[in-house]
Amino acid sequence: MRPWVRSFLGIILFIGLWEALSRLLDKSLILPKPGIVFRVLGGLLFQVNTYNTALQTAWKVLLALGLVLLLGVFLGLLLGLLKPLDDMSRPIIMVIQAVPVISWLSLVIFTWGISWEGPVFIAFLSLLPTAILTTIAGVQNLDRRLLEMARIYRVPWLRVLKNVYLGSLLPFFIAVVDVSLGQAWKVILVAEFLCGDQGLGVQISWARQLFNIPGVYAYTLLAVILGMLTERVIKYYLGKVKKRWAPA
Repeated sequence: MRPWVRSFLGIILFIGLWEALSRLLDKSLILPKPGIVFRVLGGLLFQVNTYNTALQTAWKVLLALGLVLLLGVFLGLLLGLLKPLDDMSRPIIMVIQAVPVISWLSLVIFTWGISWEGPVFIAFLSLLPTAILTTIAGVQNLDRRLLEMARIYRVPWLRVLKNVYLGSLLPFFIAVVDVSLGQAWKVILVAEFLCGDQGLGVQISWARQLFNIPGVYAYTLLAVILGMLTERVIKYYLGKVKKRWAPA
């Protein structure tokens, strides 16, 4: 059986369980039937405003993820090379990682109010420790023989950085993307729900306030679909980069 067939059967099974559970509960305010939700979702897909809303959330996710990767990889590389600095900064990283999202919300509301900056900032701080720690682990697992060989043959520093450091760190970089992308969508949606001005999270908040529970589920499904699509696209291009870097 091909993988796409198994995936399709898994989706059918999920919808079937959803239908059975909604009939068992018989409470549309808690779990509406999938048919109702899919009709609402279908209606949303024919509205231009839906795509504008989805783009508002998507660019925040990509911006937060890009900032996390740029700064996280840079700091992780720096701390991985400088052990004393790593030891000094480790408690700070642990504190940032331990602070819950709700605590950052109070800070961003007082700083920016209801705007796009808050969700991006919260997602950035929530995901940054993972990127830093993963990169540090990658640096610590570098093949020291390659570095010694590069030193003996006096390979230019920029080439060592590109082919040895970044080439060896690429699997860890991909791991950061795998972990962070899904989390970025979740954090951005929660932050939009509580302090955003536009986006899918805001629409979910409005649907909840209007007791439009099928709308809540429909916007949630739309966010899940977009999250899966962006993950597939980014992984596709990262796979190409990995193949090009393989000889290094």
